[in-house]
Amino acid sequence: MTIKLIVTGGTLDKEYDEVTGKLIFRTTHVPDLLKLGRSRLDIAVEKVMMADSANITDSHRKDILSHCRNSKEDKIVIIHGTDSMVGTAEFLGKSIENKTIVLTGALIPYAFGGSDGMFNLGSALAFVQTLPHGVYISMHGRYFHWDNAVKNRQTGEFEEIGL
Repeated sequence: MTIKLIVTGGTLDKEYDEVTGKLIFRTTHVPDLLKLGRSRLDIAVEKVMMADSANITDSHRKDILSHCRNSKEDKIVIIHGTDSMVGTAEFLGKSIENKTIVLTGALIPYAFGGSDGMFNLGSALAFVQTLPHGVYISMHGRYFHWDNAVKNRQTGEFEEIGL
């Protein structure tokens, strides 16, 4: 069983630009995370975009949806920024039924050290193998169905709607 891992950017892959003092994208750190975590899974990594999720549009979401639909794999993990992860999960959840898709990301960039990204990626890889078809968000060891998740902007944590 191969798992498709789609990279779209987000905080996980951000780095600090010493010249401008801004956070930027150079490349994805996903292969490093998989190696460091000693993953023995059959994973096909596909970089679709490197975008800050605050700037994700429906056009970006259509591109992500197309990659999911065209994937021969029925188990897909998407690295995504947390600012608009719920919106992308909803977009995919309303359109895909025959695959298990788990979106995950990080609140702290991998390049900064002490990132939650490796734990979140590992959790997402476990969840994508065990959950039934559907679209989910996985952060900090928990998973949420696409239509029952919200990012709490005060705590930075994902919660079930209504908590």
